[in-house]
Amino acid sequence: MLKWTCYAGSTKNHGSRPTSVDESEKRTSCTQYARVNAITRPYRTEEVEISRDSSSSGKKCLGGSDPRVATCRGKLQNKRSKLNQEINKELRLRAGAENLFKATTNRKLRETVALELSFVNSNLQLLKEQLAELNSSVELYQNIDSEEPAMPMIPLGLKETKDIDFRDPFKDFILEHYSEDGANYEEAIADLMDTRQATRTPTRDSAGIALLLRYYNQLYFVERRFFPPDRSLGIYFEWFDSLTGVPSCQRTVAFEKASILFNAAALYTQFAAKQDRRSARGLDQAIDAFLRAAGTFRYIHENFTNAPSMDLGPDMLEMLVQLMLAQARECLFEKLEFQSKDGRNIDVSLDLAQEASQVAAVYNDVHGSISREPVRDYVPETWISLILVKREHHLALAHKHLALGLFDRPVAEWRSETKLALERVQRSDGKTQLDVIVPRDENERKLLGKAHLREALVLHEESQRLQRMCRDLKAKQALAKVLKRVQESTVESYNGIGDEDDFRGLLDPPDIIASTKFQLNITHPDFGQHGVEDLFRSLGPVAIFSAKRHWTAPRLIQLQRGPDGEGFGFSVRGDAPVIIAAVDHNSLADLGGMKEGDFIVGIGDKDVKWASHEQVVRLIKQSGDFIHLKLVTPMDRNYLKKPGKIVNQHDKGSVSASSSSGISSGQPSPAGSVTTAHVTKKLPWNPFKKSTTQRDSRDLTFDNVILR
Repeated sequence: MLKWTCYAGSTKNHGSRPTSVDESEKRTSCTQYARVNAITRPYRTEEVEISRDSSSSGKKCLGGSDPRVATCRGKLQNKRSKLNQEINKELRLRAGAENLFKATTNRKLRETVALELSFVNSNLQLLKEQLAELNSSVELYQNIDSEEPAMPMIPLGLKETKDIDFRDPFKDFILEHYSEDGANYEEAIADLMDTRQATRTPTRDSAGIALLLRYYNQLYFVERRFFPPDRSLGIYFEWFDSLTGVPSCQRTVAFEKASILFNAAALYTQFAAKQDRRSARGLDQAIDAFLRAAGTFRYIHENFTNAPSMDLGPDMLEMLVQLMLAQARECLFEKLEFQSKDGRNIDVSLDLAQEASQVAAVYNDVHGSISREPVRDYVPETWISLILVKREHHLALAHKHLALGLFDRPVAEWRSETKLALERVQRSDGKTQLDVIVPRDENERKLLGKAHLREALVLHEESQRLQRMCRDLKAKQALAKVLKRVQESTVESYNGIGDEDDFRGLLDPPDIIASTKFQLNITHPDFGQHGVEDLFRSLGPVAIFSAKRHWTAPRLIQLQRGPDGEGFGFSVRGDAPVIIAAVDHNSLADLGGMKEGDFIVGIGDKDVKWASHEQVVRLIKQSGDFIHLKLVTPMDRNYLKKPGKIVNQHDKGSVSASSSSGISSGQPSPAGSVTTAHVTKKLPWNPFKKSTTQRDSRDLTFDNVILR
């Protein structure tokens, strides 16, 4: 579990760190957006792909588009960004005024501050209402190409963040911790900053998702390279809450990771909402996107704790998972309706009735989750109203489909399976409801069917009433058209049935039992599909050369053998990096300052931190009688101790070696750890004699090389 530690509250700034964008930053951002907009077509976002020469760097970066300018959705996100800045400014003013109010004892000054606080709180409330209105603008995310309007879905807007300059902190840390010139890594740092900047404006398609997940994978390496557990580099990740605009600031990379995953899930919801749900392909894509969004929210919930912002809190994430599953279930029901519209009979209608009732039951559960504290006061009121509208709407569809199934054919033509299905689908309380479950004659069939149609009309009226009661939903023309169209279809079916003079017509129809034949499984994010190369790979294997490990500054060792054929007096083992396994007493290596456990990081002018065992041996052979080595000594020697058994003294001079390699599922794989080798018997001089012990093909270690 990744754990957050909150260093600054949602309304408190850490030190003097700025939280609003200055004018120069705004001008720079506008210039960048204008450049991207020049290569995009009007009212459409395009993928901008930046490819680098694979022969030189082997990296490929995806660039962000400019949705803030090019689309209605982008303009909405741009307004959200500006409101976030304004809310941040008001929060800072309020924090300062509150501190002044507590600190001063001057009565007149306290009255002035109190008046100013009232103005600030009033402005803050208005800004939050404007942001809530933006979050209620669900129609801008929907598909607009379809001629016939569809029931709108609830998407999420992206979390906004501020630019971070990694250059000076990273370059200083590289010089201090890795003893290398930070100027050599300016291109890598620039690539990281460009990628992060692109993640602020991802395209609403698979390329945008890939961009976010690639940056998430790159953070695996960045966190281990530059964020030691015992101190801070002064880098703060600041993100704005997606629904309230309140900023949160933390030093941990976990906050950055969770925010990136939240935006990936939000992109999935936008991708699902824009699908044309009047086709089977569009419905399949919408279902898949909603399930992936639910899986991403569940992944955040299970792997990150102590969220600093409300949108990443456990209650909110759990509600979002349920909401996405409900919308996936709704799209599945629409697909069943679409596939059966030309061949419906009573059996198909009964299945549709239960599926619609299942959708209504799921939305009822979502309403229970979204109505509880603290989620209730956090989400837009439009969401709650739309969930209620959908619940009543689908319950009306359930009664309508069952009624149409009853009018499909006479009772005499029903199969025994159909009668059993009617018993399974309906349930009557026997008091205010009809006791007719399975009609025995034509009169009961029409009576039961008409009762279900009347109930459907009542529920249609209720869904339209809920839509009119909400100020924001009342202006949603597409939603009003959908509800009106379905009601008119039900009225037409009801009018086509003759009147029945039966007092039992005043009773309600039996309840429809919610059930489904389809199981929906959420899809967790697959990080393995978006592999990345460590931008700072030349620092060495991340398992050894990381921020949490410490070693001495590199030192140069020069060894030269004399004409008498004296050996160097050391042995090596392992790879990436190769380790000094043993040093003979009073040998050239011992006198030169070489120590057991040293890492060989350079031979001559070549960097060998990533070199294999055979490559290092080859370079040493090519050096002849004069060897120029660069070594570092790890300060933490515990992880170099050999966990295996001691080699038998009768083994003819072999040097034991073992290593392990760990791979994290779904994440970039670190290099394997290494262990110390033990010399059991001094050999006669033989410069490059390898062990005669046969190597297991499954072992990742190499044979030892003895240089004596």
